Amino acid sequence: MGVRVQAEPFDAGSELSGFAQGRTDVGAVVSFTGVVRDTVGDLREMQIEHYPGMTQSAIETIVAEAVRRWDLADALVIHRYGPLKPGAPIMMVATAAAHRAAAFAAADFLMDYLKSRAPFWKKEVTDTGADWVAAKDADEDALNRW
Repeated sequence: MGVRVQAEPFDAGSELSGFAQGRTDVGAVVSFTGVVRDTVGDLREMQIEHYPGMTQSAIETIVAEAVRRWDLADALVIHRYGPLKPGAPIMMVATAAAHRAAAFAAADFLMDYLKSRAPFWKKEVTDTGADWVAAKDADEDALNRW
């Protein structure tokens, strides 16, 4: 199980390769990589803030819950912070399990948590100013299904 909260960029392909390398005990590896999306049309950057100890601990707790609930062989969460340009990888989730249903469900659960509850604060910086990104009801609804 691994959780990394970092400012540095990561290569999703390399991370997935390392995560899955040598795994003969699993039948499924699922991954998702989120990228910074320009939803406003003139996004210069997304600024992501967090409290280091709190963020790391909160994500480790939810990853442990996913491992327990879906009997995962392994899980990885990488989440970046700091200023990120549109198109930059912002986060990655990978799960490994004996069967695909568990790997997919656990990855989906982790994504729903990261989207709605992980202690990150996002600000969109555009040509005309900066605005904090508000929580979305749809993200809360997605998390509530678990």
